[in-house]
Amino acid sequence: MKVLILGATGFIGLPAAQALVRAGHIVYGLARTPEKAKLLAREEIIPVLGDLDSNAWIQHIATFDVILEAVMGDNMAAQARATFERVSKAAVDLRPAGAPLLSYIYTSGTWVHGDSRTEIVTDTTPILRPVELVAWRPAVEQLVVHSSAVNGIVVRPGLLYGRSGSILAPLFHGAAQGRVAWPGTPGGRYAVIHTDDLADLYLHVAEKAQLLGGKIFDAANPTSVSVDELLQRLVEVSGAKGPYDYTKPANTFEEAIQSTGLVRPYLANALLGWSPKKLGLIDGLDTYYAAWLACIST
Repeated sequence: MKVLILGATGFIGLPAAQALVRAGHIVYGLARTPEKAKLLAREEIIPVLGDLDSNAWIQHIATFDVILEAVMGDNMAAQARATFERVSKAAVDLRPAGAPLLSYIYTSGTWVHGDSRTEIVTDTTPILRPVELVAWRPAVEQLVVHSSAVNGIVVRPGLLYGRSGSILAPLFHGAAQGRVAWPGTPGGRYAVIHTDDLADLYLHVAEKAQLLGGKIFDAANPTSVSVDELLQRLVEVSGAKGPYDYTKPANTFEEAIQSTGLVRPYLANALLGWSPKKLGLIDGLDTYYAAWLACIST
């Protein structure tokens, strides 16, 4: 199988690319700089030098089996739609008659379920009140899963942990400086997933993509974690001065961070036999905090 990863050097894309390489697939990765291209080449990922707006990768769409869009960053609302529309047009224009539909795996997130401390949601719960930061994502999800030009699939990761920390990196940085403070109020809970477990899900989805068109998968551990317990454990692990503090959200990103998600995924396990294997965020926090420290010291 030939796979292209958009966002191949990122926190989501690189572990996914590595998992696909280990499984024996031919993996290409979009790289914006020669330095990023060398990083991919060291991992046996074939670099394609360019950015999302370039034609460097579009010309290869005729021969790819799967494209995984794992691009994170600011101002993604317009970019996500534009990228999908470019892929869709190229798939129609460039792929030979009779070829299987190109599979397109779009990365969304469980924040689309909104903020609720009482409502348990699943993969198939209708989206009614997404948090403001990602209010644009459900429309893109629907474009992908209802496309006739590609075989569209959506994966919604929970809050990611492991390695360099992802969204939790600023929290760890504060702890290393002696203070554990985080946006929110007591009693919140997070739906979380380790980056390696998410990569394993992408592998499962990519390998069975031709059977999964139109599906949306939530990707999170079976149970949520208490933010209060997370912050208290971080005080203990980091040696920061306690007690921990909550701060008032100052922008839409911090509003999203403080949101509670009671997510109980079932579809990936039922259809793919996938389940997370890594140690939970709180139970393994000493390891994950040490990994973050090692990342910032290199």
